[in-house]
Amino acid sequence: MFWNWIGRSHDEIAQAREDWTNGTRFGEVKGYDGPPIPALELPPTHLKPRGRVR
Repeated sequence: MFWNWIGRSHDEIAQAREDWTNGTRFGEVKGYDGPPIPALELPPTHLKPRGRVR
């Protein structure tokens, strides 16, 4: 499971990961004294949606 809370497609998840890595979009965590936690690498395959219909 990779960034499923921030994107619905592979492209959205890849963009969210890139934004996190670049320090954009997500802001700063107040009170945390340390460097940002690095994002995990995406798997070497295209992520597929779970297929859940709303």
